[in-house]
Amino acid sequence: MHTNGQNIIVSGGSRGLGLHLVSQLLKNGNKVATFARSRTPEMDALEKEYGDSFHFASVDAVDADKVNAFVTEVCDKFGGRLDSIVNNAAIGQDQLLMHTDLDTIQQIVNINIVGPTILTRAAIKRMMLQGGGNICNISSICGSRGYAGLSVYAGSKGYLDAMMRALAREVGEANIFVNCVAPGFFESEMSSVLRPEQLNTIKRRTPSGSLSNDENIFKVVDLVISGTTNMQGQVVFVDGGITS
Repeated sequence: MHTNGQNIIVSGGSRGLGLHLVSQLLKNGNKVATFARSRTPEMDALEKEYGDSFHFASVDAVDADKVNAFVTEVCDKFGGRLDSIVNNAAIGQDQLLMHTDLDTIQQIVNINIVGPTILTRAAIKRMMLQGGGNICNISSICGSRGYAGLSVYAGSKGYLDAMMRALAREVGEANIFVNCVAPGFFESEMSSVLRPEQLNTIKRRTPSGSLSNDENIFKVVDLVISGTTNMQGQVVFVDGGITS
């Protein structure tokens, strides 16, 4: 069972995992909108292929007014409903806290914490009026396990997990389902900051013997937002068993 016929917003969908999520959700027959700070050639290609079923805008995720306007714009274009959002936009870290400057800390907090909170707040207002919806945060195993050099990033992902649990209790009676999908380290721009020996160590410690990929993560996200699972307030790990 997968999503079909939904209206979905994915943050940070111009590249990496976000681009894969957007592309696959469109392929499944959904209408999908995404935003990022800058347009990429991939956005032009999706507009050409999917027409009015796809929408992109250049939006700063921490600009509440622009995010609210984007949500309104998407709902107007897609017929009034907003069925699901995926909080995907994030930046990583590979530096001990004692060496991390305040500008970097603030940037991680803004993009990984403030941004998802702003989009979620805008979305639940719509979803409560329409009688339900789905919210999926792309978290990380770092929010549950400790890794040296990732303290601020891990804290930001732990925030998403904690917010999700509380929000599930706030909006559950409104038929809004809130969950997190927590990938392990996977092939991405964020994992590219890790040294090869670090990645090899992670692979050796992973029961499956391999890192997850974009498609593994997409399949779980697709299930979580399908509205068919009665899953509420949960963190679903996609990590090859390293957290088991």
